[in-house]
Amino acid sequence: MPLQVTEEQVQIFERDGVVVLRNVLPVALIQELGDGVRANMGSPSAWANEYTPANTGGRFFDDYVNWQTIPQFRAAAEVGVLPALAAGLMRVARPRFFHEHVLVKEAGTVTPTPWHHDDPYYGVDGLQNVSLWVPLDPAPETIALRCIRGSHRWGKRYIPRKFVNQEPYITNAQGFVDLPTPEMLENDPNLGIFPAEVGDVVAFHFRTLHSAPGTERHGSGRRVVSFRYLGDDARWAHRPWTTSPPFPDNGLAPGDKLDEGRFPLLN
Repeated sequence: MPLQVTEEQVQIFERDGVVVLRNVLPVALIQELGDGVRANMGSPSAWANEYTPANTGGRFFDDYVNWQTIPQFRAAAEVGVLPALAAGLMRVARPRFFHEHVLVKEAGTVTPTPWHHDDPYYGVDGLQNVSLWVPLDPAPETIALRCIRGSHRWGKRYIPRKFVNQEPYITNAQGFVDLPTPEMLENDPNLGIFPAEVGDVVAFHFRTLHSAPGTERHGSGRRVVSFRYLGDDARWAHRPWTTSPPFPDNGLAPGDKLDEGRFPLLN
């Protein structure tokens, strides 16, 4: 795959755990992903979630791992600019596709995306990885992704929290620690806000701490499809909780490479 990112962008990603790639996606791809999101919301999978509590404003919908039934997601994930970006940022010849994740906050949604990092949710270990956060609507500062620069290098893994009520999955687990409070993270000197326009991609590491506000102060909604990729060091793993996505083992044991059709190795 040709390198679609500059050396400077790769170095920013390696140092900060997050980088914004400006105007890298064609209009046609954005339109196709919009069609995919409409299809997904019209026919959610069994793994879909609604995170907005009853009697509050707006709707926060998510779903994932629908690329095998929604052709727009599959095409974007496997061919073209997105896998090329992933390969470049991870410095690998062939990225492995992990899954896609649709996140839709309709206008007036009061529910934020709570502070977390993705690694503990996933049943996979490895430090070569990247999420490509693709906004299908403008994401100005009021609703933009927030990340703690450099947090992917802290050497800590935090007990995941439920998006619906921000409670921890469990109270303690070997190798995992409690997440700092939102107040601590929002006052961290390395906090960055990453506004993005349609056509941009916000790329971040699975261990980068991040959050995002609701849309109640913005006036319109925000649709995002995030594409997750793995590098050469990816290995199957178990967690002390049900993973998200809740992939079954299907014969994989901890430490195995993910060499199967659910996680295609791309050319």
